[in-house]
Amino acid sequence: QVQLVESGGGLVQPGGSLRLSCAASGSIFSIGAMGWHRQAPGKQRELVAFITSGGSTVYAESVKGRFTISRDNPKNTVYLQMNSLKPDDMGVYYCNADVRSSLRGGYVKWWGQGTQVTVSS
Repeated sequence: QVQLVESGGGLVQPGGSLRLSCAASGSIFSIGAMGWHRQAPGKQRELVAFITSGGSTVYAESVKGRFTISRDNPKNTVYLQMNSLKPDDMGVYYCNADVRSSLRGGYVKWWGQGTQVTVSS
């Protein structure tokens, strides 16, 4: 019913930058919070950042000052600008969005398929 598609992942050297995008489509009445999580092999999935419908942001301490989350509400898209990348930033990045598909319905969290970010020299 709702699809989230990430793009922008890839290989980058330490200290480099990447910009991830995630576009939502399908049965969408409104979208609340949107965010990004990541998961490295052998580790738990962790919150990277999220942004509310009003524009308030929360970042993991490990990425604060280096990453910036933003959104384009008319395009149903959330972005993650990643600067000064470190090897510890490697992993699969998943976007998510709290979506209402009708006025009567509640919010349901939907997840993207994930995009790989590799930081290596």
